[in-house]
Amino acid sequence: MPIIKPVKGKHPQIPDDCFIADNATIVGDVSVGTQCSIWFNAVIRGDVHFIKIGDKVNIQDGAVIHATYQKSPTTIGDNVSIGHNAIVHGCTIKDNVLIGMGSIVMDDCVIESNSIIAAGAVVTKNTIVTSGSIYAGIPAKKVKDISKELISGEINRIADNYVAYSSWFKE
Repeated sequence: MPIIKPVKGKHPQIPDDCFIADNATIVGDVSVGTQCSIWFNAVIRGDVHFIKIGDKVNIQDGAVIHATYQKSPTTIGDNVSIGHNAIVHGCTIKDNVLIGMGSIVMDDCVIESNSIIAAGAVVTKNTIVTSGSIYAGIPAKKVKDISKELISGEINRIADNYVAYSSWFKE
């Protein structure tokens, strides 16, 4: 059974159509949209500030979603994929975004819609990733503009695939 528990009277809100892996942890002031999947060993800690997750979001194995006490909540838009072992902390991720495996997005960053954060990138505090950009490196910098093919071929494909993958565990 996943660990889903209240903290200081705030209970996670998770729709019935979401997949939550057996060893995922979701605590505190967390709201999750529809068609989401929270995968094995993922941790979503809404203990120090709220975390709001949109529709059709997948938070893959080992990812950590957290916030900064009384300062920086975390907001994740619709159609977002958070890759394996990524850390998303006290930031805003808008719609149609891919956060690559092992990447880190720090406090007060804004990742605008239709963007990709490459695997292993470190997006430092207060960075604004403009819509339609691919950021990579340490610290992450813009490496190129995203193409329409990458939006449909990667961002949408991965989000759609994770909706399908989660259905395998509901059978």
